[in-house]
Amino acid sequence: MIKTRLIKAVPESKKYIAANVVCQLVGLAATTAAVISVADFLEKLYEKNAANGSLLRLIIIAAASLILRAVCIMLSEKAGFESSRSVKLILRKRITEKLLLLGCSYNSQTATAEVVQLAGEGVDQLETYFGAYLPQFFYAMLAPVFLFAVTAFFSLKTAVILLICVPLIPVSIVCVQKIAKRLLADYWVQYAKLGDSFLESLQGLTTLKIYQSDGHIHEKINEESERFRRITMKVLTMQLNSVTVMDIFAYGGAAAGIILAVLGFSKREITLCGFISIVLLSAEFFLPMRKLGSYFHIAMNGMAASDKIFHLLDLPENNDGNLNVESGDISFDKVNFSYDDSREILKNISMDFPEKSFTAIIGESGCGKSTAAGILSGRNKGYLGCVKIDGNELRDISEKSLTKNVTLISCGSYIFGGIVREALLMADENADDEKLWSVLERVRLAEFFRSENGLETQITAGGANLSGGQRQRLALARGILHDSSIYIFDEATSNIDVESEECILSEIRKMFAEKTVIMITHRLANAVNADRIYVFEKGRIAENGTHSELVSGGGVYAKLWEKQSALEAIGGNCETE
Repeated sequence: MIKTRLIKAVPESKKYIAANVVCQLVGLAATTAAVISVADFLEKLYEKNAANGSLLRLIIIAAASLILRAVCIMLSEKAGFESSRSVKLILRKRITEKLLLLGCSYNSQTATAEVVQLAGEGVDQLETYFGAYLPQFFYAMLAPVFLFAVTAFFSLKTAVILLICVPLIPVSIVCVQKIAKRLLADYWVQYAKLGDSFLESLQGLTTLKIYQSDGHIHEKINEESERFRRITMKVLTMQLNSVTVMDIFAYGGAAAGIILAVLGFSKREITLCGFISIVLLSAEFFLPMRKLGSYFHIAMNGMAASDKIFHLLDLPENNDGNLNVESGDISFDKVNFSYDDSREILKNISMDFPEKSFTAIIGESGCGKSTAAGILSGRNKGYLGCVKIDGNELRDISEKSLTKNVTLISCGSYIFGGIVREALLMADENADDEKLWSVLERVRLAEFFRSENGLETQITAGGANLSGGQRQRLALARGILHDSSIYIFDEATSNIDVESEECILSEIRKMFAEKTVIMITHRLANAVNADRIYVFEKGRIAENGTHSELVSGGGVYAKLWEKQSALEAIGGNCETE
C-alpha cells in the first residue's frame, strides 16, 4: 500500500505528510478531550454532585476543542495541498527532463499521446496519493493506538476488542489490492490506447473527411471506448464491493465496542463517564481506517499511473557523446538500419558528403532516403556501421552539437503557434528585427507579413492559417537563421506552389559555396547541379555519380530521368494549350 520508490522520488513531500499527520492527531486529541469533558459533566450531573461553574468549564473546553480541531483541519488541508503541489512540480519536471535526455528520437521508445496522459492525468492521480492517502495511512495507524490508551483507562477489555477489530479493515484492503492492481493496470493500458487513437484521429480529421473514412474511424473509437467503459465499470464494481466490506467491519467493530461497554456498565465494571466516552469514541477507532479505505482506490489508480511513469523514467537514454563538431566531411560506411526486426530499411549503405558540397539523394518512396537523413540529424538511433562527421563517429558527438550544426528542413517541418517573431527567434534568439526582415525578404514573405501585422502577425498551431508554400518558406527562413554548417532538405519542395519551389531552390543554390547541402528529392530536375547523386533502390545504393554520368550510364537514374522528362513535357504542352 506504500510505494517507497514513489516517496523517494518526491522527498520534499515528507515534511508536508508529517505535518498533516501531526495536525490530525492534535485534532483527535482535542475531540477526545471534549468527549471526556462532556462524559464527566453528565456523570456528575447524573450523580447530582456537579460543582458550580462546571457547565461554564465544559463550554470553554468544548469551544476550545472545536476551535483547535478547526485550525488543525485547515493546517492539514494546507499541508496536503503543499504536498500535492510539490509532487506535480517534481514529477512533471522529471518527465520533461527525461524526454530531453531521450533526445530527438524519444518517440521511437514511447508514444507521444501516452507521455501527455502521464504528465497530465497520471500526475494528477498521484496528487491524491500524496495529499490525502499517505497522511491518512499514517494517521490511521496511530489514531487507534492513541484511542486504545484513552479507552483502556475506562475498560481494558473493551479497548482490546476495539483495537483487534481495527486491522480487519486493512486486511480487507490487502485482499482487494491483488484484484485492484491487475484491473488498474488493464485500465491504464486501455486508457492510453483510447487516448492515442483519439489524438491520431483528431490530427488526421481533415484527411479522414476527404476520403470519407471518418465513419470507419468513428466505429473503431466507439469499440475502444466500449472496452474502456467495461474496464472502468469493473474497477467501479470492485471499489463498491470493497467499500461494502469495509463498512461491515467498521460499523460492526464499533457496535461490538458499544455492546461491551453497555454490558460493562450494567455490571458496574465501567463508570458512567467511561461508558459515555467509549460509546462516543468507539466510532473514532474505525473512521480513520474507513477513510483510508475510501482513498485506497484512488491511491491504487495513482500507483498504477506511477508504474507507467517509472517505466518512462527508466527508458534507456541515448549514450550522448561529448564531442563537439562544427563542419567537415561526412561519411556513411556500411550502414544498416531497421525500425523493428521485421524489415531492414537501410542495407550496407556507404556514402560520402564532402564539406561545402551539394549532394542529392534520389529514389522512389520508401527506399530509405529519409531514414538516412534521420540518422544524420540524430533522430534515428541504433544504426549499425559507421557514420562520421569530420572523422568523428556520430555516436560520440553530443546531441547539442549535432542539432546546432545540422539543420533538417522537411516537407513536414512544424510551425508552432504564436507570432512570426517567435517562430523565427527560436532559431536565433539574438536576431534583431532588421535581421528577421532580411531573412523574410530572402524567402519572399516580407511583403505578405507587412500587409498583415508585421512581425506580430499571429500564426496558428501548425501554420494552419498559412498556405503550404508559405509554411515551407517560413520553415526555410527559420533554417537560414539557424546558420548551421550542414543542411538537409528532405523533400522540402514537395506539394507546394511553383513560386515557393523556385524560392527554396534559389536559396539552396546560394548555400553551395558556404554550406554542406544534402537534398533528398523525388524530382530529378532539382538534383541536376549536384556534385554527386546517390540513387537509392530498396534500401541499397543502386548507383551514384554526376547527372551526366548517370544519364549516360543507362541505369536506374537514366530510366527515372526519361520518365520524368516525358511527364514534364506532357505537362508543359497541356499548359501551353
